[in-house]
Amino acid sequence: MRKIYNLLSRIYLPLTVIFLLLSLSFDSFAQVLKVSGTVKDEKGVTMPGVSVTVKGTTQGVSTDPNGKFSLTVSGTATLIFRFVGYTTKEEAINGRSVVNVSLVSESSSLSEIIVTGVFDKRTAMNASIAISSISAIQIEKQAPLSSADLLKNIPGVYVNSSLGEIRNTVYSRGVSVGSNDGASGYYYVSMQEDGLPVTNATYGNYGPDYFSRPDATLGKLEALRGGTASILGNNAPGGIFNYISKQGGQAFEGEARIKYGLEGDGRNPYYRGDIDFGGALSKDGSLTYNLGGFYRNSVGAKDPGYPLNKGGQIKGNIVKKYRTGSIKIYGKYLNDHNGWFEFTPTTGFTYPKPATGFTPYSSVLIPNVTQSYPVNDNGTATYKSSSLIHSIDRSAGANWTQHLDSGLTFNNAIRYSNKQADWNTTAIVNPLALNDFVTASILGYLGRTGTTTLTNARTGAPLATISSFTGYDYNITNTGLPGGNVSPNSVFFEPLNVNNNKVKELLDQFSFSKKVKNMSFTLGGFYGYTLVNEITGIAGVAAGTIQDHPDLVNISFADPSGKVYQLTNPNGVSGVGGSGLTVNNATQNQVALFFGHNWQITNKLNVDYGFRFESMHQKGSVRPNVGNPKSSDPAYGGADGNPLTVYDNYGGTAGTPLPFNKTINTFSYSAGLNYTIDNHFSIYGRYSEGNKAPDLSTYFAANTVFANSSLNPQAQKVDQAEMGVKVRDGSFTAFVTPFYSVLSHVPNVQTFTLADGTTSYSPPVLYEKIKTYGLELEANINITKDFSIKGVGTFQTSKASTYKVWIANQPGPQDDAIMDYSGNKADNSPNLILNVTPSYNVGNFFSFVTWSYLGAREANVANAFKLPGFSQYNLGAGYNFTKKFQLSANINNILNKYGVMSWSRPGTFLTALDREGYTKTMYEADVKANTPYSTIAIPPRAYFLTLTYKF
Repeated sequence: MRKIYNLLSRIYLPLTVIFLLLSLSFDSFAQVLKVSGTVKDEKGVTMPGVSVTVKGTTQGVSTDPNGKFSLTVSGTATLIFRFVGYTTKEEAINGRSVVNVSLVSESSSLSEIIVTGVFDKRTAMNASIAISSISAIQIEKQAPLSSADLLKNIPGVYVNSSLGEIRNTVYSRGVSVGSNDGASGYYYVSMQEDGLPVTNATYGNYGPDYFSRPDATLGKLEALRGGTASILGNNAPGGIFNYISKQGGQAFEGEARIKYGLEGDGRNPYYRGDIDFGGALSKDGSLTYNLGGFYRNSVGAKDPGYPLNKGGQIKGNIVKKYRTGSIKIYGKYLNDHNGWFEFTPTTGFTYPKPATGFTPYSSVLIPNVTQSYPVNDNGTATYKSSSLIHSIDRSAGANWTQHLDSGLTFNNAIRYSNKQADWNTTAIVNPLALNDFVTASILGYLGRTGTTTLTNARTGAPLATISSFTGYDYNITNTGLPGGNVSPNSVFFEPLNVNNNKVKELLDQFSFSKKVKNMSFTLGGFYGYTLVNEITGIAGVAAGTIQDHPDLVNISFADPSGKVYQLTNPNGVSGVGGSGLTVNNATQNQVALFFGHNWQITNKLNVDYGFRFESMHQKGSVRPNVGNPKSSDPAYGGADGNPLTVYDNYGGTAGTPLPFNKTINTFSYSAGLNYTIDNHFSIYGRYSEGNKAPDLSTYFAANTVFANSSLNPQAQKVDQAEMGVKVRDGSFTAFVTPFYSVLSHVPNVQTFTLADGTTSYSPPVLYEKIKTYGLELEANINITKDFSIKGVGTFQTSKASTYKVWIANQPGPQDDAIMDYSGNKADNSPNLILNVTPSYNVGNFFSFVTWSYLGAREANVANAFKLPGFSQYNLGAGYNFTKKFQLSANINNILNKYGVMSWSRPGTFLTALDREGYTKTMYEADVKANTPYSTIAIPPRAYFLTLTYKF
């Protein structure tokens, strides 16, 4: 396999360059004739005002009041029919003098040509895959705050966007283990822009939605669940979500949008501007361009005291079309700052609500802090909480389609990007009990005899004193600490988290497609090169008051002699520099070859199959942080030489590199058939087996000598079977898909401590398996000309058929035991997900209401309790004052529902993080005592007003 990988790497790029140098040919002359026709809708009603243009030129007309048109064109020309709210249709004349056309409403996506997840372009009606699409018109009417928000309109897909615009969670058909956290929220799926992954590198706290933003340049979204994602996706058997950009047309046109909003139920302002425009750069219309982007500034639903989302992007492309093909060159520059919400103290498991002193609009994030800190032995850097996660993406690419001869087409997509995501955030905001050894160690008074004093860093007000006679006993006098109802005599843990990621990528995918009578063959490949440099750790540690908008806490210590030590600096920060930062470096080379065969056996029966060989080679090293050995020396003066300022006695270095060099080879396959009974009804069936090779987080997590030496990464397997029934009959369309998925060979690697308290070991790896079966439903009903209902739904049952974990008990392996959760329901997998949208459109007015329902789901695999189901209602309405001006309004979460999406268990810091260790017995005791825990809920009610000008 290694030889195969080296050979593919050696020949792949040279082949691509050779084909890019093939000569281009141009249009030939053809006869001229007069063409006329009538345009009607799905119900047979004539459509006036439809734009009819000749492809590749600026020539065009509009249909008259009777839906008729007439123009003189070449006999080999192609006409393009466009009308707002309907799917654009291309119709080749082929020498005809009469061309009658029926346009389909954009809600009837079964008739739309799709390009994602298929070996050749075809309509969803004729494809043996589960795919949905959302048009630019549909996107424009919504008020999505993230790329993930748009996927809520796709059946079979679970979306958790409660953290904010980034670090969302997306998976389909229950294919998820460990992706409930934003650190791995896109583990099994591929988020793409124009057919290539947004990023091919994923690891803890680095993923695609840092660099993906929906704006006015977005022309269409195609969402594939399972199926051929195993063949045409890159290490993504769960699905492909392809965000397709707009391209310029024959005439200059565009739009500008200004959006003003009030998030947090009218408390916090939101400002945004979008623009998109394009047109022809040549007289014959064969060279076009499109350019646009956005800028946005908002403090978010929970104002932390500084903007939570600030920045934007600019995107553009130039397309050259010629008789035998086309070339598109494009680029993007994104520069954005984004944060996310941390857990809110909560009471009530059946009917959750924020604890006393907190509201759905409360922020527990660290206040605005600027702190210099050492970067190992490489100087200093500055942590600034208001910078949040600063994401920058500089990318450029090209898509080339060349028809080489009769029926043979070459496609190539290539992109280079230079990305970075620099973190200045808070993480893991949980209570710290002042009488706990962990707290004493974190804040610096462990083992010190004397008195520790806590004061408010902003106001100077006294908060608490801690007296200790041995250094390990803590007698607390509470003089003003808030949050006693959440955790008595406690403070919030507010670590200053830094994570600097620099990633350079080159991605290229090519394919040759050959059509022979009733067959097509596709042979293609993918190459991805990724260079990753990461520095991660903490710039320091802060304690915050347990309240809405916490203040930081100043901490000092007086020993029995009266000598006073400052454990925090004036900012309220201790342990500046932490114990040093971990340095991770890696190169990832991914090579794949895929083959697909599509066979139209009869006019009604189509069969396709394909397979993919993929090789993932990951090489690099982890340099774990090594703390400053002098930090515990009472005579050590730290950075300023003063032993009494303890806060700067820390820092460290990057330790000895722990190298890794692994290659994982996988083989995936998929086969399906589609039977078209008539133009209104078809069925399909498909079976797929895909694989998911571990991403870089597996290697970066092996940051000890023991873990590194025992590193044995293996691919996970995803088996899926599905059927589909597709119906399109005038005013009604439906797509019904029963499915069955099995996610297996998921490793559960645990690390425990030996009896000496210092040496770690890992018990034998346990492998988990999750089975899910269910039904996806997508339907649209046009009840009248003005009133329609669109609905998507997922009905599913997900079970942890094999799920075992080790329980450590006492230090050392002698009493380790296995807890078997096999047969329990899988966590975070609701039985029901619904999205129903009635729409009313009359004249220049449009309106809709979306009812979303997320069913109850198990909180953990131990099935201790269920997170309750909830409904959410969103309202949208608008009016077109003229053809150019539109005003629209949206209200999200109309009833201001507190719908819980994530949780952490009752307790302080380390206890709160262990969700799987929370049992039903513990839950019952906490319910009886009304013990607080923590949750993250959907964003509270928000209002948006958008003015659109089209030109």
